[in-house]
Amino acid sequence: MRRVTVCLLGLALAGCGGSGSKSAATTTRPAPVPAQNAAPWPAPADPIERTRLAGLTPETREFVNCHVHAHLDVFVNGGSVPVPAAIGINIDDPAVKRFKASDGTTGYGGISPPCSTPCISPLHTHFQDGILHTEAKRNRPNTLGEFFVAWNVRLDGTCVGGYCRPKGPIAIYVDGDRFTGDPREIELIDQREIAIVIGTPPAEIPTSFSGG
Repeated sequence: MRRVTVCLLGLALAGCGGSGSKSAATTTRPAPVPAQNAAPWPAPADPIERTRLAGLTPETREFVNCHVHAHLDVFVNGGSVPVPAAIGINIDDPAVKRFKASDGTTGYGGISPPCSTPCISPLHTHFQDGILHTEAKRNRPNTLGEFFVAWNVRLDGTCVGGYCRPKGPIAIYVDGDRFTGDPREIELIDQREIAIVIGTPPAEIPTSFSGG
């Protein structure tokens, strides 16, 4: 049986009894629609090139030596922004299988036999459910910055996509707590819940994730 090592580096995890949320503490002004790079953001058409730009090594199949599920929520003016399926996966490769989710959307993965050339990043999304999968050979956590490079969406201390301070307020939460450091450095450890809130917040901020 293959041994699965779960990468559990970084901050302590929130409880894993189920997903949770808390009421948004403050009312923030709406973020204006930017002239470019407004949400939603699609999965990029060049996933393997984006994988390499993120400093990651694409593979010909999934590996689970390090198997981690973090969750990402993105909100713009209270509305949820989808995190697309197949970020980091070349869905045009014939070895990549397709699956139907319960909501009717399509997921991708289950690569067996392997692709003939690299077709999947060790950091990827299978479905449009916000779950960020690390399925890698090495026991090293990925970061949110690597994921956003793979997504081809700008992320730094000033901007998310085309939404930038000070015109558009931006708040980031990790397991329900406000995060004020560089968001690119947030580690994608198992069961971590990350919420990016742009402009007016939703009624509740997710505080935990248990799934995947």
